[in-house]
Amino acid sequence: MKCGSEFQGSSKFDFCSVERWLLHSACVTAQLQGGTFEKLLIANRGEIACRVIKTCKKMGIKTVAIHSDVDANAVHVKMADEAVCVGPAPTSKSYLNMDAIMEVIKKTRAQAVHPGYGFLSENREFARRLASEGITFIGPDTHAIQAMGDKIESKLLAKNAKVNTIPGFDGVFELLSNCSPLLGYPVMIKASAGGGGKGMRIAWDDEETREGFRFSSQEAASSFGDDRLLIEKFIDNPRHIEIQVLADKHGNALWLNERECSIQRRNQKVVEEAPSTFLDPETRRAMGEQAVALAKAVKYSSAGTVEFLVDSSKNFYFLEMNTRLQVEHPVTECITGLDLVQEMIRVAKGYPLRHKQADIPINGWAVECRVYAEDPYKSFGLPSIGKLSQYQEPLQVPSVRVDSGVQQGSDISIFYDPMISKLITYGCNRAEALKRMEEALDNYVIRGVAHNISLLREVIIHPRFIQGEISTKFLPEVYPDGFKGHKLTDLERRELLATAASLYPCLVSQQVEVDGMKLNVTSEWNLASPLLSVTIDGTQRTIQRISRSAAGDTSIQFLGTVYKLQILTKVAAELSKYMPEKAAEDTSSALRSPMPGAVVAVSVKPGDTVSEGQEICVIEAMKMQNSMTAAKTGKVKAVHCKAGDTVGEGDLLVELE
Repeated sequence: MKCGSEFQGSSKFDFCSVERWLLHSACVTAQLQGGTFEKLLIANRGEIACRVIKTCKKMGIKTVAIHSDVDANAVHVKMADEAVCVGPAPTSKSYLNMDAIMEVIKKTRAQAVHPGYGFLSENREFARRLASEGITFIGPDTHAIQAMGDKIESKLLAKNAKVNTIPGFDGVFELLSNCSPLLGYPVMIKASAGGGGKGMRIAWDDEETREGFRFSSQEAASSFGDDRLLIEKFIDNPRHIEIQVLADKHGNALWLNERECSIQRRNQKVVEEAPSTFLDPETRRAMGEQAVALAKAVKYSSAGTVEFLVDSSKNFYFLEMNTRLQVEHPVTECITGLDLVQEMIRVAKGYPLRHKQADIPINGWAVECRVYAEDPYKSFGLPSIGKLSQYQEPLQVPSVRVDSGVQQGSDISIFYDPMISKLITYGCNRAEALKRMEEALDNYVIRGVAHNISLLREVIIHPRFIQGEISTKFLPEVYPDGFKGHKLTDLERRELLATAASLYPCLVSQQVEVDGMKLNVTSEWNLASPLLSVTIDGTQRTIQRISRSAAGDTSIQFLGTVYKLQILTKVAAELSKYMPEKAAEDTSSALRSPMPGAVVAVSVKPGDTVSEGQEICVIEAMKMQNSMTAAKTGKVKAVHCKAGDTVGEGDLLVELE
């Protein structure tokens, strides 16, 4: 394993080595003299639309952005050469509106369409309509999209291609009574047309299987318009490792090494890295060769990803193939030096691959954290909406890349995925990449919405993660009672208190005594920035000042977690001892929505008796359904919502007597 030069700030669209990237760009430009696309439409939004536009600019291709009415001022709209509104905010009327998008293609005379990920990226009908109009789809053909998009068909194809598969039923599963005797529990219920963790449930007994079928079929119908389900034996405590493949229209196919994607919440990835700490060269090669075999079996052409579950003995099993650019593709770009978007465009234009398998390196280490507008203290991340009142990316940290589609003032709405950005760091080795990620997270300023930076930071510094002892159950195993934020050591607590005490009077240097220990605190700060560089007895910390009031109430982000403190004079502190504390309010009788969303179903009516843990209603947010349950046993006093209602965070849903 080698280490290339550091890549620079993301404003320069960085890869592992600037020198290699410039050489690569010049090579591609020379090879495309014979013809390329003049204008390309991106059928997507947010960070992935911005990502595609950056490569198109490098290649001299003009771009067309589409947007909904609420996205009129979005970053991807401003970056593109042209932009056209395709409808109102709901995705079904805008980013999934094929008729409107086809009209824009005709109007702007775009020659090709890059679908990004999500939305229409794996929609066979969209690719077919483009082909019928002579428009190039930057992706595989309709046959590959159909075959790999259907989990039932893709599993059969994988078996025939000698790819390891998970034991299960080879068709649509409908008879619940067959489940236990044929497979045994636990089982995984999946949407046949699914992806992104939607329409997926684990069941450990017959009752959970019935509930899983209900939720999975509803989510599948809502997300994919297809409620078919399949069922497989659940592999307990696996790793989720995927292989990036790249294939052309001339029968050539490569595997570009692996990505470790085991850190997940609700079956959706949160932290990814390349390479994996777990694979040895033999297993890596076997997985890569099987991924290429599957790609060739379906006559695949473009960038694609073959996902595997890997058990503790390094046995690996085919999970699915994503026939699109993957969210986490930047870590592969970092360790190989390839621009996957550029490679996709070249392949779509008909050019053969320029590389051989022996040319594909593992050069250094890259880590990606998905920064979401989510509250990590609620089920590891329930969506948050609002305006980014303050937003500052950590571009001052070396070897950092930020793929984002937002800016200060951007709205995070209920209509779209809550991702704010993808934060990527690179190093000569894993320790260096993780250290830079820790620094980048500390320097990332996000205000106006809840975000998951505290969770991300805790994951990357956790001893199990550092040692590479991870699986898809990492989060629930490490935080069985839910995520609570950083747990301060005694020394860290003293450092926090000393920092808060010295910052309150705005002193640059001060000696503070905490629990009889004297600490020297030196800080560098200015009124225009919430970031402060603090040195406490020789230890350097980057903290964020969140808020401060004249009454002494102060909020500080320290080691990724926001802490609320009160700084008082000696007299005020003495008097506060005699002030009675306000009793905690009993909220068990009121069921409130923990997130903004839509009410899918209400299971009770006034007068009903419910037991603790019983389902009261179902809320859908970002296409994920969440069961709301009773906090105690009691009688329903009032129901304040009905199916179809839109609710905000904290809205009262049901009252108990």
